[in-house]
Amino acid sequence: MLDYDGTLAPFTPDRGNAMMYPGFGEVIESICESKKTKVVMVTGRTIKELTSLLKLRGLPEIWGSHGWERQREDGSYYLWPAGNNHLEGLAEAKSMIDNRSLGKYSEEKPRSIALHWRGLSADKALLVRQFSDDNLRNLAAYSGLDLRDFDGGVELRVPGRNKGDVVKALISESPEDSFFAYLGDDSTDEDAFLAIKGHGVGILVSESEKPSSAEYLVRPPGDLLEFLRNWQKALKGGLLSAG
Repeated sequence: MLDYDGTLAPFTPDRGNAMMYPGFGEVIESICESKKTKVVMVTGRTIKELTSLLKLRGLPEIWGSHGWERQREDGSYYLWPAGNNHLEGLAEAKSMIDNRSLGKYSEEKPRSIALHWRGLSADKALLVRQFSDDNLRNLAAYSGLDLRDFDGGVELRVPGRNKGDVVKALISESPEDSFFAYLGDDSTDEDAFLAIKGHGVGILVSESEKPSSAEYLVRPPGDLLEFLRNWQKALKGGLLSAG
C-alpha cells in the first residue's frame, strides 16, 4: 500500500504536475505484473486526479479521498455515502472560500475540501492559514466535520473514514497468511500505521526522523527506490509467496 504525494512523488506547488520520482514507475509496474504482490495506491487525492498522474501500463487498485473512494483493478468504482448535514457543511465551506477569493488555493473532493499553502509567499500563506483558523474551525465545530492539518495545508473532511479503514478492509479481504506493508509520509498516514500493526509493517517515508507510529523509516527517493527494488528482486527470486 503506497501513498502518493510525499512518498512516490515529491511535493510541488503545482499539484497537477506532481510526477513520480524517476525509476519508480518501472519498478511498481514490475511488482504489479508479477502477480505475487497486490499493489494498492492510497491517497488523499481524488481517484480521478491521481489516475491523471500515474503513467503506468495498467492501473492498480486505488483508494482516494482518504478512503472514501475505491476503484478496483477492473475499473469498478464505489463512493461511500455521507450525511446531508456534512455535505451541506462542505458546501458552506466552499462558499466561504469563494467569497474570500481563495478558490485557487482550494481542492474540492467528494467528501472534503482542502486549502493548500505550500509554495505561497509568507504573506499569502498567512492569509490562508488565518482564514482557516477564523472560519473553518468554527464551521467544523457546528457542522460535525473534521478539520485535519497535513503537510502544506488543512482539510475539512466528513468524519467516519480514513486511511486506516483502507488497511483494515484490505486485510479482511486477503488470505490469512498475507503480509502487508504500508508506506506513507504524512500525519494522514498515521491511521494506516496503527491499523497495520500485527499484520505487517508501517514504513515512514521521510528525509528525517519524526514522531510516528510507523516501525521503520526510509528516506526518499534513494532509500525508497532501493526498498522497492529489493521487493522486486525478492519476487523474482520466489522469496515472497503469492498473496
